[in-house]
This record gives sequence, C-alpha cells and structure tokens, in this order.
Amino acid sequence: MTDRVRRALDEETGDIVDDPVTGGVDPAAPHEVPLLNIANVLTVFRIVLVPVFVVALFVDDGNSTAWRITATVIFAIAALTDRYDGRLARERGLVTEFGKLADPIADKALIGAALVGLSVLGEVSWWVTGIIVARELGVTALRFWVLRHGVIPASRGGKLKTLLQSLAIGFYLLPLDGAWHLIAVVLMAAAVVVTVVTACDYVWRAIALRAKGRAAR
Repeated sequence: MTDRVRRALDEETGDIVDDPVTGGVDPAAPHEVPLLNIANVLTVFRIVLVPVFVVALFVDDGNSTAWRITATVIFAIAALTDRYDGRLARERGLVTEFGKLADPIADKALIGAALVGLSVLGEVSWWVTGIIVARELGVTALRFWVLRHGVIPASRGGKLKTLLQSLAIGFYLLPLDGAWHLIAVVLMAAAVVVTVVTACDYVWRAIALRAKGRAAR
C-alpha cells in the first residue's frame, strides 16, 4: 500500500492527524508494531459486534423492549471502541496497516447495519439511509479519485456528522415514545443535513484539488 493510499484511509476516518511531536508521521513504523495489539483488538471487536447487534435488533421483529435495550448497549459499546482504538494506536505507537484498513470498514459496517436494520423495521425512512450510505461510499470514492493529486483532509464537519448519526441511531434504537422519539427525529434530521453539507464540501474540495493537480503539470 502506497503512502498516499495509507494517508487517504487515515483522513477518511480522521484517526491519523498531524501531531506537533511526530509531525504527522506514525509513532512507529508499521512493520515494527505487532499485529495483535489493543488498538487492533478493539477494531476487530467492533466488527464482531456488528452481526451480534443485528441479531439483537431483530429479535421478535424489533418489538422486544429488553432486546432493543440490548441492541442499544451493543451499538454504544461498538461506537465507543471507535472513539478509542485510533487514539490508542497514535498514543502508544500501535499504528498498523491492518488497523488503517479495518477501522473505516468497521465504522461503515456499524452505521450502515444500524440504519439498514432500522429501515427494514420501518422506523427510519429508506431515503435517510440511502443518503447517509451513499455519502459514505461517495466520499471514499472521491478520495481515491483524486489520490494521485493529493489527499483531501478530514474535516471537523465529518466528526460532527458521525457524532450526530451515532446519537440519532442510539435514540431510535431505544424503545422510547413521545418527546424522546421527537429528539431522535430532530437528531437524525440534523445528521442528514450535516451529511449532505459535508458531502458537498468534499465534492468541491475534490474538484479543486484535481484541478490544482492538473494545472501543476
């Protein structure tokens, strides 16, 4: 995997960022880091939790209060591992090629499975799921489309998008009614807006980067 491909994957997840000490360079060379480390274990654990989460969500067609709470807890645990695996990899010098590849897959699998599952149950509109999933796939494709011209930096909007999506999904998973459900709807609406805005931003930056790269030839 080339340096630019690795950097594109890093920026896609926002896990590897410029550091005042390391200058944006991995704390340890990938071949010096053991594959079996806490950061990779958390990433794999998140991937394993995805099918477990789906099974819990669909018990009794999603109508079991106990299982819905269980599914919510599983989703929350998986989302928390996303928060800490990248941080541990940076702080402890545990960055590996496997982690860079598996982390974005785990992220998209978790969010995608939750949205598709909620749509199958009729609780989240399919157009919402379609927009969010299309955005994730589209942004990844854009990054590789301009890869030879440079890497599109991860934006703060992307982090906000992920936070809103996770919170909205969490509220939809819980068996809540009334005002609580309204909060879920508002959070999901905000997530969709930020998703669309950040997608447009990435498209603009990808076009600008590609044009700049061609002009520099």
